[in-house]
Amino acid sequence: MKNLIVTAPAPLLEYLLANIEKKSKNNIKTLLKNGSVVVDDRITTKFDHMLKEGQVISFKTTYLDADVDNTLDVIFEDKDIIVINKPEGLLSIATDKEKEKTAYILVSNYLKKKKKSNRVFIIHRLDRDTSGVLMFAKSEHIKNLYQDEWNNLVVKRGYLVIVEGKTEKSGTVRSWLHETKSQFVFSSKKREDGKEAITDYIKLKNTANFSLLDVDIKTGRRNQIRVHMSDIGHPIVGDKKYGSTTNPVKRLGLHAYVLELYHPVTKKLMRFEAVTPQSFSQLFDL
Repeated sequence: MKNLIVTAPAPLLEYLLANIEKKSKNNIKTLLKNGSVVVDDRITTKFDHMLKEGQVISFKTTYLDADVDNTLDVIFEDKDIIVINKPEGLLSIATDKEKEKTAYILVSNYLKKKKKSNRVFIIHRLDRDTSGVLMFAKSEHIKNLYQDEWNNLVVKRGYLVIVEGKTEKSGTVRSWLHETKSQFVFSSKKREDGKEAITDYIKLKNTANFSLLDVDIKTGRRNQIRVHMSDIGHPIVGDKKYGSTTNPVKRLGLHAYVLELYHPVTKKLMRFEAVTPQSFSQLFDL
């Protein structure tokens, strides 16, 4: 769909209904609920969001691959990279047990349908049960540029995290992590015991039993946030592996909502956001 330029103030749903042809009210509501409507570069899901004259409304593309039976939610795409909102429960790349149902395969199929010679390359990963912003390169050259300077290029890797109990308003967790052969990660205060991991968090909201945190990781270790939340006595909901006993959202309470980083060639600062899962919003009345 073409971009819309707002000509007069109006509630978002009302404006879309009046200006999008060949789409039913239910179709447009689904676009909003799925985070496919972007107002001035920010995903907007609220029907009654008030628009201002001159704002630009754009629409993210959603791609259905019938062979894989998953929806590919494309946040951004250009000649160098493609960024998606990975659903929870989907692997980033193949494992010994699962070769086909992965974000890598979805993106590869999507690009090959545009041009058979198109290829895709892994830059970073998200755990299977973590949803959110995941970026791929379209060439090995771009992949290497990102990976070689990853820590210098990344400004923010932000996660929305639901944990058990009420946390402090903010804090930093620093430890050294060691992974066993069974992929369980242990945390230690001794430098010689593993790889350094640093996690910052700020409490956004809480209920009687749960807290919603904005977590920014300074290092990208396997299971880092999950281990560090357990370390401070507030395991992530749905994370039995690291001590959780509750699951109000029926999934792991971990969502990569933002990736902000510099392009290694143009040096342009880019920010990619994934819409907040509905179960998160409902629990905290966002």
